[in-house]
Amino acid sequence: MPVLAGDPPTPVLNGQWRGPLKVPGGTLELIITLVPLSNGTYYAALDAPKQRISRMPAEAEIKGNDITLRIEQAGSSFVGKIKDGGKLLTGTWAQPGLTVPLTLTHAAAAPTTANGKPRLTPPYREEEVIFNNNNAKIRLSGTLTVPAGPGPFPAVVLLSDAGPQDRDAEQQEYRMFGQLADHLTRRGIAVLRFDDRGVGKSQGNYLTATTTDLMGDAQAGMAFLRSRNLVDPQQIGLIGHGEGANVALLAAAQSEPVRPAFVVSLAGYGLTGRAVLVRQQLEILRLIGANPAQVKAALDFHERVIDIVRQTPNDNQARGKVAANLRLNNIDLDPQMARARAAQLTSPWSRFFLDFDPSLKLAEVKCPVLALNGTADLQVTPAQNLSILKKGLKNSHVKAKKLSDVNHWFQPDEKDWPLINGTQQPTFSPKALDLVREWIFDNTTRPAPLPVTEPRSTPAKLKSPKKADKAAQASR
Repeated sequence: MPVLAGDPPTPVLNGQWRGPLKVPGGTLELIITLVPLSNGTYYAALDAPKQRISRMPAEAEIKGNDITLRIEQAGSSFVGKIKDGGKLLTGTWAQPGLTVPLTLTHAAAAPTTANGKPRLTPPYREEEVIFNNNNAKIRLSGTLTVPAGPGPFPAVVLLSDAGPQDRDAEQQEYRMFGQLADHLTRRGIAVLRFDDRGVGKSQGNYLTATTTDLMGDAQAGMAFLRSRNLVDPQQIGLIGHGEGANVALLAAAQSEPVRPAFVVSLAGYGLTGRAVLVRQQLEILRLIGANPAQVKAALDFHERVIDIVRQTPNDNQARGKVAANLRLNNIDLDPQMARARAAQLTSPWSRFFLDFDPSLKLAEVKCPVLALNGTADLQVTPAQNLSILKKGLKNSHVKAKKLSDVNHWFQPDEKDWPLINGTQQPTFSPKALDLVREWIFDNTTRPAPLPVTEPRSTPAKLKSPKKADKAAQASR
């Protein structure tokens, strides 16, 4: 939330804070994500990996060094202080039947290289770029990486999972898209990754965008790549993660010339949006230790609230009805929390997602599709999602594969993470990287790459596309 006049100065909070929550019988790891938005507010979400809870919406209120987080969906809240320049959040966590102290520690930034030294100039071209979504009248900012050589090269746009994220899809000490882009570009594939709407240097408001709106951003990215001299305009694809995978598949179901040449789905949803939310609600009930009778009552109530949202098109009326039902169901619920949850449930994204059925458009996808899911993914399980995608994509060439011991963020088992300065650091699954790269090459044609030389230790000046073309031709 915006800092009010007269409040003590507050550091801008950005990233993830994690800590152990003491519960009867043990501890649970909680992760709070805070992303500053361009309108001065924060996007906030809760993760509880062992309970399969991912990106559960939260409301953040920050005044000076006081912070309040409300997670109505879990009936929980955190009230505390911002300390040590934002490195610590200390306070009290409250949920039904439990009130305990909680300290959350900011996740350290990842080392810039594997040996912790300053980042060297990579053996490819790297450029900060801006492109427009003309339909939405917003400007998006990102990074374009292009292999060494004259090209033209196949290219991809990276699309992030649910919730506003920066161009690297950074969380904790893991830069998922940064690692993916580096791997692909070093091996002959140009990559555009960009800040989501309202994040970093991109304009717009993510919280009012639907999945269809995000598809428009993906199409704008493809249109930008088509304008680049070093990119083959006939070989531009989309790689989406989580909801981003469904955005990519929606784009592929559109008419020419806006659809991609190929799609890579990383943990895409096959289940309907309503089914996904019900499943998440079940995991929430597990988190708070509900008994079978409480689970049934809560799910019945959850279904009633969803029906109110779907049957009441007027937002103000729907919010009023939802907030009233929330308070009737829980007389101890704070009115502000009820209103915040009602606003979330009636947002443009939520309305779209409740009725979203990925399978309805899959038959219209004609391009090649690689669909990957990890067996250790607790958010989008392969058994429930991958088979639906494969069956629905009946008019395209599909390769579907389950990756053993790979989680939702496409990390391998922690024991296989590399050691950096004596500490294991998260990494994108090497077998997933190889599979994605090889599949793209099997479904595109590519120029012979130039020999890769050792990167220089001083930053290279970014060249314009025409200058980069000439430099690359001169180096052959």
